[in-house]
Amino acid sequence: MPVSQEQSPDTQEAGPLPGHPRSAHPFEDRINTVTTFDPWLWLAAGWKDLSRAPAYSITMGVVFAGLGLIVTAGLYYMGLPYLIWPMAAGFILIAPVFCTGFYGISRRLEQGEKPAWNDVFMTWRVHTGSVLGAGLALVFFMLIWVRLAALIYAINFPHSSLSVRDIAVETLFTTDGLVFLSVGTTIGGVLATFAFLVSAVSLQTIVDGKATFVPAVLISILSVFRNFLPMLIWAAIIVLFMVAGFAFAYIGLVITLPLIGHASWHAYRAVVRSPAEDALKVN
Repeated sequence: MPVSQEQSPDTQEAGPLPGHPRSAHPFEDRINTVTTFDPWLWLAAGWKDLSRAPAYSITMGVVFAGLGLIVTAGLYYMGLPYLIWPMAAGFILIAPVFCTGFYGISRRLEQGEKPAWNDVFMTWRVHTGSVLGAGLALVFFMLIWVRLAALIYAINFPHSSLSVRDIAVETLFTTDGLVFLSVGTTIGGVLATFAFLVSAVSLQTIVDGKATFVPAVLISILSVFRNFLPMLIWAAIIVLFMVAGFAFAYIGLVITLPLIGHASWHAYRAVVRSPAEDALKVN
């Protein structure tokens, strides 16, 4: 069972357990070491939460899938089909912001309570400034990615106004297209790596009331470095499920986005330890 956010001064100052020596790096003593099998356990726990609160979770999934369809249709009718895939990839970068509602639901279920619509749509309001800071950081990565994708497209196809079908053909079966694909994938991968470092567990930490924006980002970065291979597997699972959601005309996001959102909460709970938990174990 989770520990109450209201802690006494003595609890807040509790040191690390034996076997978890205090590090010179801030917050590093709050990070657990997990195994490469744990991401699959997080996914299973996420599915359990989705099954326990399907109405709330799927409603959010429908909302975000609908928004994705609207943005895609808008780009198509504005004559900007080449931005559809960059925008879809950009959505993966900022998805943790949209998952705060899923974190709220999982947190409520973890406490043995029934979730409510307030947990779905208003979780971010409890820590508005920190959530906004994390959201702006991820939006920054997304904007850089979209602008760079448009620039790379313009360089490789300077005199072309291509349809979605033509873009697919030109990308996969021409030299310029392969250059476009390789350069875009490399740049996107670099931005996605930085975005994942910032967001792996930061928003969950904020929603749980354990840290504000900057400490939460530091905790997230250290969590990834401490558990590099498990978190790499977790990042691959996230991308796989999100791409699967897009592949079914966004309809798959109705399930895959809530699943990943709930599972991300359990990833946070497995990786990040609070001082109060150490105090209880010592006592």
